[in-house]
Amino acid sequence: MAWTKYQLFLAGLMLTTGSLNTLSAKWADTFSAKGCKDNPEHSFSHPFVQAVGMFLGELSCLAAFYILLCHDRRRPEPKMNPASFNPLLFFAPAMCDMTATSIMYVALNMTSASSFQMLRGAVIIFTGLLSVAFLGRRLLTSQWLGIFITIVGLLIVGLADFFSGHKDDHKLSDVITGDLLIIMAQVIVSVQMVLEEKFVYKHDVHPLRAVGTEGFFGFVVLSLLLIPMYFIPVGDFGNNPRRVLEDALDAFCQIGHQPLILLALLGNTVSIAFFNFAGISVTKEISATTRMVLDSLRTLVIWVVSMGLGWEQFHGLQVLGFLVLLLGTALYNGLHRPLLARIPCCAGMVTEEEENSSGERERLLNNSTVQADAES
Repeated sequence: MAWTKYQLFLAGLMLTTGSLNTLSAKWADTFSAKGCKDNPEHSFSHPFVQAVGMFLGELSCLAAFYILLCHDRRRPEPKMNPASFNPLLFFAPAMCDMTATSIMYVALNMTSASSFQMLRGAVIIFTGLLSVAFLGRRLLTSQWLGIFITIVGLLIVGLADFFSGHKDDHKLSDVITGDLLIIMAQVIVSVQMVLEEKFVYKHDVHPLRAVGTEGFFGFVVLSLLLIPMYFIPVGDFGNNPRRVLEDALDAFCQIGHQPLILLALLGNTVSIAFFNFAGISVTKEISATTRMVLDSLRTLVIWVVSMGLGWEQFHGLQVLGFLVLLLGTALYNGLHRPLLARIPCCAGMVTEEEENSSGERERLLNNSTVQADAES
């Protein structure tokens, strides 16, 4: 069935804003400007400030939820269910989101935008393993195969960074560290997803409310943590003049000297808000499978735009790694089943067990919140 104009708009909005989210964050990292007290010009390296902006974008989803709720109440037959729930259920997932997002913004300073996006595909490995260990789920053969292929894809992307890191704007040691940090962050994201599935989804919370509530906790806690971070020395790890964990004042001074940094940060905040809305709407209006496909396609967009802007060079191994990761993600999420079902000789391979598992996965995706990471 052909898509409507509204569905095409939603798909385009999700692909565009999802790509802008990573590209705007990387754009901010490319700037250099003077800091406070006439500090010499230095690169804008403030991952925790960027993470606060990302959570502000998620928090705006809470405002969108209440706007939709008020609009829905004016209808003769309200459709939204504002059932009461304990917001503290979202605190633990929000802290996982905060930790993972902060780590990934640190890593984005060290590696390329395309590798950053590709390596985030590691989340299916740890989510699958944790769901087996803590949720008692049984993975299908195709899902185990998808996990294995994803591991191979990650190794290929890692090799591409190893052989090409010194040719780009990053030192090889930084690239390797950044890649490892991204993978470590996916472990935390997986814990977040398992916590959400175990304790949150059974309460039938609207996705916009879930995203907004996690954004609220992440924004408040990380904003408060910026205060002690200003005084914690970390040596060369702190890529700022005072060599502290995060110098928020230096970030504001750099923004004052180079207003384009503010534009990049606003792009990150606004894009994550619209990306959340578009992702939820695509799941509702089209399907969760389409959402997964679009989420994979934005990796390709980020890679092409990064090369067009001269942020990175073409590397054949990276292309191969992307294709392998795409194949692993497709197998894990069951995107191969509709294709097999159309082939007479393979139709029997789609067993009743697989169909039930596919339906369960669709339900989980329909209830899932969007990863910011930072989607997120």
